[in-house]
Amino acid sequence: MSSTRTAEEKRYIRKVTTSSFIGNTLEYYDFLVYGTASALAFPTVFFPTGNGFISTLASFGTFAVGFIARPIGGMFFGRRGDRQGRKSTLILTLAIMGLSTFLVGLIPAYSVIGIWAPILLILLRLVQGFAVGGEWGGSMIIVLESAPQNRRGFFSAIPNTGGFSAQILITAVFGLVFLMPKDAQIMWGWRIPFLLAAVMLAVGIYMRRSLHETPVFTEAISTPTELAPTAEKRHDPLLSVFAHDWRALLLILGLRFAEALPYFLLTVFVLSYGPNNLGIPKEQLTWAIFIMAVLAFPAHALFGILSDRIGRRPVYFLGAAVVFLAAFPFFGLLHSGVFVLIVLGYVIVLNLGHNAINAVQPAFFAELFPADRRYSGAAAGREIASIIAGGLTPFIATWLAGPQGTNWPLVAGYVMFGAAITMISVWLAPETFKKNLFLTGSAGEGEGEKVTVA
Repeated sequence: MSSTRTAEEKRYIRKVTTSSFIGNTLEYYDFLVYGTASALAFPTVFFPTGNGFISTLASFGTFAVGFIARPIGGMFFGRRGDRQGRKSTLILTLAIMGLSTFLVGLIPAYSVIGIWAPILLILLRLVQGFAVGGEWGGSMIIVLESAPQNRRGFFSAIPNTGGFSAQILITAVFGLVFLMPKDAQIMWGWRIPFLLAAVMLAVGIYMRRSLHETPVFTEAISTPTELAPTAEKRHDPLLSVFAHDWRALLLILGLRFAEALPYFLLTVFVLSYGPNNLGIPKEQLTWAIFIMAVLAFPAHALFGILSDRIGRRPVYFLGAAVVFLAAFPFFGLLHSGVFVLIVLGYVIVLNLGHNAINAVQPAFFAELFPADRRYSGAAAGREIASIIAGGLTPFIATWLAGPQGTNWPLVAGYVMFGAAITMISVWLAPETFKKNLFLTGSAGEGEGEKVTVA
């Protein structure tokens, strides 16, 4: 009987992990397909200013707009997830996210409806960002709270590869789009990847409907705490996060720089910078991204397992250090124009640097908060940081590089500065990999010892 329960538990954790993987794939698919289209088609379709540099800046500006809505969504859905449950909240975020992406593919061009085209684009981008703000935190937490304690890092790292599975899908779909004549790409080809979001939406909703709430959440809503001695007087989780866990929020802000900066720089900014300023064919860059994305899956599994054995902080610090050291060399490899060297740059920065951070981030962030406000804390912290550390990256990098792209050392310095902030934040953060997720109370109180980071 015991072995049967164990087998059922194993099947369920695989099911939860798969469901979260699909949701995370759709989340990143939504944002990356928008980022790719921002670099390749939107300047012409929605922002025909007559000046390529200004049109590109305007297009990347709308990319950043989605990140403005993410903290609002993170706080809204995080609070809802802590009070009404992870499952129903995740179904809602997935539905809004997928539908808004699908509708972007239906917006007429500026030449058809004028100013309403960019207005509708911005509105849907805001809705998309609002839903995405609640998706990541919930999908990672439902896996974390369902996994065995000694394998939380591994299981939560798997769905966080959604960004790379999305990148593979986008590369494949846009690869087909690139086979079209240039005029067809701009007129209607770019719409195909947006419309395909409906397929992942349907699969994701189907899987999430069969999930159930985690035992950690069930206990959290029924167990009295110092702040809420009775269920009727339960405190507001979002307000409690800002009142009692503000240090954790500040840490997350710093921890995100070395993860978000290189990711959006290499997968969004370079797609515009490479062809426009260096003459590198966009097909070469998409293939480099594709190879890096395939390697991300074993890298995440490895770093997730490592974090379960030696802790979150050493692995996170390693990733940030690699990003710091590789910022200038990456641009040297990119400027060479040699495909093999460009791929090497992507592997070093993203597979060795970013992936070490990204694999650990779900467990690390969620473990900083107690069970009764974990969703609120992880989602709000990550998405508030998204504005500064992620959404503005393509815009800032384009502005720093200048119209001719000659100021690229400023872009590399920008990445190094962000990585340095992350390394300092890791040093200040508590170790969490042995934390009991069922415990309530302020984060960091007696939650493991601080380990030495070499």
